[in-house]
Parts: sequence; C-alpha cells; structure tokens
Amino acid sequence: MKKKILFTRVGYTYVPTTKIDESIYWYTKNLGLKLIDKFEDRGSLIAVLHYPHKNAIAVVLIETKDYGPLYIMRNGVKFPVMAMSCLDIEYTYKILKENGVEVDDINILGDGEAKYFYFKDNEGNLLEAAWSIWDLEDEVKENFYEY
Repeated sequence: MKKKILFTRVGYTYVPTTKIDESIYWYTKNLGLKLIDKFEDRGSLIAVLHYPHKNAIAVVLIETKDYGPLYIMRNGVKFPVMAMSCLDIEYTYKILKENGVEVDDINILGDGEAKYFYFKDNEGNLLEAAWSIWDLEDEVKENFYEY
C-alpha cells in the first residue's frame, strides 16, 4: 500500500508590515517580486507577491497594527526568518547596497559551495540572500511579465 502524501511543498511565507503599500513598493523594487493580488481579509490588507519561476513560493505581506519585525533568536543572535535564493549573490548584494538596503557582509561556507548575507526589509524583518551549488534550476512562468 502506498503512503499518501500529506504536503507537496511550502506554498508561501507570511511577512508582517504596518505599511502595506510601502512594503509592496520595497519588495517589488528591491527584491524583484511582482504584485499578483491585494485584498482585504479579516480587517487588514494582504498582498500576494511572486517571483517568475514556476516553483517559487509566494511572499504574502500581511498588514498589521502590531509592529514587531520578524527574526529568530539563535544562541543569542538574530537569525533570519526566510532565505531567498540568488543566481548571482555578488550582483544581488551590489544592487541591494546601491538601493540603500541594510546588508551584512557576504559569508562563504566550506570551499565556496554556499554564500549568504543577511539584510533587512523596510520594516526591519531579517531576511537572507543565499546561493549554493545545490540550488535547483526552475523555469519561468509563461506570460509572467505580461500581466
């Protein structure tokens, strides 16, 4: 008897914001996400943002009055809540820095098999840019840039 699959993948990640329009602008300008939908749900606005790749998870901005940037405490040090893959991490670092985004230095793991750096969004949520030799390649969604 085959075991049924409970889940297939991570579908999306939630990121809080107190200023949804400013966050939409920040994520589209600095991270290359595209706004797919914005709507009200349970008394606050929600914005769904996507990358062009078929299997990329969505970033869902959740407007809240309860300000509190996201991060994980790991052995007394702040750790990011989400890692975003980069094809060229040095280029990503350069562009974010040129755009005035608060970025840490690029860290190299092992013999260069992986690289990462931390950065903060416009609300102070701690995020990670990451690249590794194990990253999967993905196709771009058909007509993604046309709508």
